[in-house]
Order: sequence, then C-alpha cells, then structure tokens
Amino acid sequence: MNREEWFVPSADAAARRLRVRELAEQFSLRARQHDEDGSFPHENIADLRHLGYPGWTAPIEFGGLGLSLQEMVVHQETLARGDGSTALSIGWHVGLLLNLRSSQAFPPALFEEVARSAVEHGYLINSLATEPATGSPSRGGRPQTTARAVDGGFEISGRKTFSTLSPELDWILVTAGIRDSDDIGEFLLTRKDIHVVETWNMMGMRSTGSHDVVLDGAFVPAHRLVARLAPGQRSKRGADGGGWMLHIPACYLGVAMHARDIAVRYAATYQPNSLPHPIAKVPHVEEKIGQMELKLLTARTLMYDLARRFDEASAEDRRALRPELGAVKVLATNTAIEVVDLAMRVVGAKSLSRDGTLERLYRDVRAGLHNPPMDDVALKTLANVAVGSVEGEPSAFAKPD
Repeated sequence: MNREEWFVPSADAAARRLRVRELAEQFSLRARQHDEDGSFPHENIADLRHLGYPGWTAPIEFGGLGLSLQEMVVHQETLARGDGSTALSIGWHVGLLLNLRSSQAFPPALFEEVARSAVEHGYLINSLATEPATGSPSRGGRPQTTARAVDGGFEISGRKTFSTLSPELDWILVTAGIRDSDDIGEFLLTRKDIHVVETWNMMGMRSTGSHDVVLDGAFVPAHRLVARLAPGQRSKRGADGGGWMLHIPACYLGVAMHARDIAVRYAATYQPNSLPHPIAKVPHVEEKIGQMELKLLTARTLMYDLARRFDEASAEDRRALRPELGAVKVLATNTAIEVVDLAMRVVGAKSLSRDGTLERLYRDVRAGLHNPPMDDVALKTLANVAVGSVEGEPSAFAKPD
C-alpha cells in the first residue's frame, strides 16, 4: 500500500499530484532564503501559473478542472511540504474559487469573468476583510473601510491588514461599510485600485506577502458590488458551510509532515558512537515517532473524510457540516504544532539551528492558531450543536442518574 496516495481520490488526481510535488520540491529549495529575507516567492507563483494551477478549481464550463475539495486539499498539503508560505498564499485563491463555484455568491457574468481570467491568464483573487480596528471579520465587527455612492458606482477608502498574496493579486474582494447606511457591501476591485504597503514582518509564514492594502477613493463600478448586506445578514459565500477553508489545515499538516520526514530520516540514519544502531531503535525515540504518526493519521483522516463528505453532500447538507469543518481546523493546527515539537525532540538541540529547516517549520506552524476559524469559535460551535442535540426529551443514553 502506498500511503503517499492514500487520500488521493483518483488516478488523474494522482498524476496531477506528482506534478505538484515536483514544484513543491523546487519550492523547498527556495524557502529558507525567502524566510530569511521576508520576501515574497514570485517565482513560485510563476511556476504555479505555468502549471495552470490557478484555474484548477475553476468550473469546467469556463475552462477549469472543477477540482473536488478533496483533490484540492491533496495538492495544498503537498505544496506545504515544500513551502508553507507558498501553499497558504495560493490556497486562498484556489479555495476562494471553489467557494464561489459552490456558493454561487457572485453574479454569474462576474464570476465567469473571474474564473476565465484564472484559467487563461493565471489571475489571482483573495478576499480582504481584516482591519486594524475590527480585527478578524469572523468576530463580527463593522468594517471601517467605507464606500460612498457616486455616479456609476462607489468610491472606497480604507485599509486592510493580513492581505495574503497581496504582491500578486489581480482581483480583490473587499468589505466596506456603505456610507449613510447600516449596510455592508462586498466589492470586487482590481490591481489598479489598491496600494500595497509592505508591513508583513512576522516570526512565521514570513513569505505570504500578507501586507496592508490601502484604498484611497478607489472607484468601483456598480456591477462590481457583489452583495449588499443588511445588519446581521450573512454573506452568501457562507452558504456552502466553508469547506473551501480546509486549505488552511491542509497547509499546516503539510508543514508538520515535512518536519516528520526530517525527524524520521535523521533517526534512521544517525548513529552516535555510544550505540550499536541508529537512534530510531531507541525506545523513547520510537515512541516519539509513533506519536507523530498517530497524530498525523488522526488529523489527516478527519480532514479527508470531511472533504469527501463535502464533495458528496447536497447544498443543504454542506451547510450542516460547518461545525465539523471547523473541528478539522482546530485539530489539524494543534496537531501540527505537536508534531513539529516531537520532531524537534527527536533531532535534539540541532533542531534549533537557523541553518536547519525545523526551526522555520516550528515558527510556521504557530501561525495556524491565528487563521480562521479560531479555536474558541470552533469549539463553541461544537458545544452548541451538542447541547442542542439533547434539548427536549433525552434519549435512553442521556437520562440523568
């Protein structure tokens, strides 16, 4: 049994994965320098464009491959084994295209324009909603970015933070409060409408280009007002349950798998002169390797199972999967941190060296805690589902003593 392809859904997907893996291996050779410089890996994005990857999750009718969520997750995990920053960056694009495809949140003509541009030109899209004052949009704050109605459209001014992929974005979906109204608008802008301020200087995921984006009276024609939301109204993009965001746990599990690979290879080949065999046969090292394998198997199995369920579900059932999809993210990101820690314990003090790879992977996986959904939000959702399931007449298994 080839465990490398355990979760790959088809022979065609396996062939595509090999092409992605070849790129991931190249990305791994560039990752250290980009991490040290905090520079964006433009050459990696160029390679992905040459492969046609930006269009893989676009609908078949617009020239894309219409990838399933499960296959998208396979490729994102593979990319992250080479470079987590590149995987997380492109993941927002391919994931958002899948989200727009499944939720039908865009007007049809506008979505076709975006999807065809991804297929034919490698154009990239991301949604920018986080702001300095409001924080993550998942917390429900009203954007300070404002949109003012003018002849033929809107003028938008404001500042977005954590704008991943900003050095290469062609399409930018932003939220803005509509002036003289309590409504919030979702607007689609283009590259010429924004100014990128290079502010990204974090300890981990240093090459995602998650800079600030400034809008200074950017004009957006009326037909690029994607949605106008009344207070409390949710974006139509959430109608699919958020399955597309599995690109986040896939990324961090990919980083953790890279750490596992390093630790296992080291343990299998390093033999100090005090031992008659490599340290892989030392009981406490064996136990740590076994713990890594168990943790990765558990988290990956849940992730791929939910991805498959999403692909097979109706629109209504996809919405019902939101709690479990959030659980995947919580389990995966925390598992990734634990696995990298175990890998470093296997390798020992050498793992702290800035000349090695594990130190970077350790920093990268920490970032997963701050990607949505946050642990507390996902756990609260799961708790509410559990409590709701026992309201009314309890089952025989839930009767109090």
